[in-house]
Amino acid sequence: MDQRRIERAVREIIEALGEDPKREGLVGTPRRIAEAYEEIFSGLREDPLEVLSVGFSQPQNQEMVVLRDIPFYSVCEHHLLPFHGVAHVGYIPVDRVVGISKLARVVEVLARRPQMQERLTSQIADTIMEGLRPRGVGVVIAAEHLCITMRGIRKPGSRLVTSATRGIFRTRAETRAEFFSIIGEHRA
Repeated sequence: MDQRRIERAVREIIEALGEDPKREGLVGTPRRIAEAYEEIFSGLREDPLEVLSVGFSQPQNQEMVVLRDIPFYSVCEHHLLPFHGVAHVGYIPVDRVVGISKLARVVEVLARRPQMQERLTSQIADTIMEGLRPRGVGVVIAAEHLCITMRGIRKPGSRLVTSATRGIFRTRAETRAEFFSIIGEHRA
């Protein structure tokens, strides 16, 4: 990431707003934003499949594994404003499971990129399908977007809910219903 270039761009934005980038309160802002972007967009430099590379053989377990309420923060690529919420991830293993922290880490890596929630939801499901080769995957994300909370329509508290299903979660209504029941979202 080119931090100096980000600093120059932020300085330009401050000036375009009609502010003085040399004013006491703003003097360090370009550097602080460049450092924040390094962290916020760190997922651009990480491969989420690598997160799933370490797992455990578990041939006898073919029951649903669900991690609920995974908090995440991301940035909407349309306005570069944050959105945040929770992700719920479930899968049915074939012969391999991963530590539950790995599921949260996949969410984290993919959320730390300029994103659209709809794409994020699908990317999480596709990454788990590719990385674990389970019988199926279900992902639901509920998030509040600051681009509709603090500007535009200004509807605080509204949440966008997206879901992605793969494999048996898509083809079997019973599996999908079990997943939604576990996560507390009663939508099939």
